Amino acid sequence: MTVRTKIIAGNWKMNNGIAETGEFFTKLETWFGADEIGKKAAAAVRSGKIEIVVAPVLTSIATAVASAKKGCKDLVGISAQNAYFEKKGAFTGEVSLGMLEEAGCKYVILGHSERRHVFGESDELLQKKLAAALVSKLLPIFCVGELLSERESGKTNDVLKKQLNRAWLDTDGDLLAEKLAIAYEPVWAIGTGKTASSDDAQNACAFIRELIAETFGINAAEKIRILYGGSVKAENSAGILEQNDIDGLLIGGASVEAESFAKIITAAL
Repeated sequence: MTVRTKIIAGNWKMNNGIAETGEFFTKLETWFGADEIGKKAAAAVRSGKIEIVVAPVLTSIATAVASAKKGCKDLVGISAQNAYFEKKGAFTGEVSLGMLEEAGCKYVILGHSERRHVFGESDELLQKKLAAALVSKLLPIFCVGELLSERESGKTNDVLKKQLNRAWLDTDGDLLAEKLAIAYEPVWAIGTGKTASSDDAQNACAFIRELIAETFGINAAEKIRILYGGSVKAENSAGILEQNDIDGLLIGGASVEAESFAKIITAAL
């Protein structure tokens, strides 16, 4: 079985301003350097066993990049929470992939359920964003997932297939295998306190891997990492990470504080 590097990614959403970001990374730096488990986590990153990612709010990216590089010795990769597909232009409020790269980001989250369902981002728009990200230097974490009504009507797989088939339309499988990570995040489990059972999460992620294999072949399916996101916390993270087709976690609220984020990182060791 292919061994894939696990990704532990924290999506701060609209939390942690500049001062709080500095405090977060100071605490994480101390954990990596002084705590025995933290030292093991640092070694796991250096050996390629895990990747640690933090996605701060846009105004905190510069602080996060500087803190991760200096204090945390490049143990944490910084991600943007969103990006636009155009390189520049009259797009008020948007930011390009190149600008994020220049700011020091390594990753970008695309298609988060809040972007889809709060801000109305369509499958068509997200296809353009993913296509642009794949030819940029950033590594996209592309989110998919179903609403509660879709789950209850047995349409989970249909929704995932529709979202992914549109997202990777006209895309080269080798490029996907090289760069893409997919995050399965059932919408009904985000910020609700509800979490998909480990079996439910595994079944959805296994379906995604099967869909990749059918579309792009076994090689791509074995390489692409699939994460789970949805009310992840320290108490349930270990059971989720034990599943064969789950290669990491996309964490919301539990990633905002360094202490709880560190506990989830510990579960991946």
